[in-house]
Amino acid sequence: MTLRISWREASARRLERQFLANPAERGAGAPAEVVAAMLGAHAQVPSAAEVSVGVRAEGVTRADVGAALWEDRSLVRTHGPRGTVHLLPTRELPLWSTVLTAVPVGPSPFPPDVRLTEEQAGQVVAAIGEALEGVCLTVDELGQEVVARTGPWAGDLVMPAFQELWPRWRQVLHRAGQAGALSFGPHRGRRVTYTRPPHFAPLPPERALREFVRRYLAAYGPATPQHFAKWLAAPGGWAAGLFGELAAEGEIEEVLFEGAPAWVAAADIDFPDTAVRGVRLLPYFDAYVIAAQPRELLFPGAAYRRALAGGQAGNHPVLLVDGVVAGVWHQRRRGRRTTITVEPLGRLTERQERELGERVERVGEVLEARAELVIGEVTAGPHA
Repeated sequence: MTLRISWREASARRLERQFLANPAERGAGAPAEVVAAMLGAHAQVPSAAEVSVGVRAEGVTRADVGAALWEDRSLVRTHGPRGTVHLLPTRELPLWSTVLTAVPVGPSPFPPDVRLTEEQAGQVVAAIGEALEGVCLTVDELGQEVVARTGPWAGDLVMPAFQELWPRWRQVLHRAGQAGALSFGPHRGRRVTYTRPPHFAPLPPERALREFVRRYLAAYGPATPQHFAKWLAAPGGWAAGLFGELAAEGEIEEVLFEGAPAWVAAADIDFPDTAVRGVRLLPYFDAYVIAAQPRELLFPGAAYRRALAGGQAGNHPVLLVDGVVAGVWHQRRRGRRTTITVEPLGRLTERQERELGERVERVGEVLEARAELVIGEVTAGPHA
């Protein structure tokens, strides 16, 4: 008989496995442990990544995340799923790199005279890895090294970006990150730097993909191939074929999730009997908000209109109440103080308001600032 799973059960398990029901214990390895459970922490906005990690681990602050990046090197900031900047556990780079480079690449959005050929792209990625060995370079410094190692064609200013033209080689900057040739280094003043992460041996692709899908389903299942493809920015047909192969091999099994077919990792069928209650604050592009599906159940009613930007999750920091989105929030920092404005979409009970105050205080602790709560309209627009 096919197992039936409700949204309440799935939501409770996801919150537990994401350390949102019960934070991880503080310790030197806590940031990497949390990021591994999330399958990467979106880090295009560094402070948002710090909050994503901090609210999932007791006592962890932005300083602890920084130490994990630059001191014990248990985390690396690089290009992850969807080609976007993520924090990833350093020990898991072989898995991530093998999977991300196995995802079929779609057609280039640029005209033929702007594009890199696959041969040129390979030359650029190799040049980036060579140039960054043991050093930290700004993007301009890296560009000079890439052109010197490949040819003047790599430096042609042909790539439209932010009302200017970038050199041709930058089309594959994210592919260099996914291949393990590049990661972000510490800032040099206000300037971003890049370096090379530790060397590693890629895994056999079939083994890596099998493990990765099981990890995804453990964190965010039940899920469909379409959910997986959307989260990873992979072709839907490729994801459906991958799930079909794993189902035939007995690696995953089908369930009914809210009455519709979905998948979980084989034998991973334990779900909590009770819902996870309480109030939580999640920052821009938090992994739970991006990956948890179906989106209309995570963003019920008015939340779908208020907290999504054209259907895109993550562009607003969100207020979770009992595991679903029930508002948005925004913080404005001034020195050592930050004002956190929360806009609930419904009336909060006295208990929920008290808990919200505690959550705001915790966000302040993560950011090493004194936080003040204001309940009212959030006037800031969505993040691009």
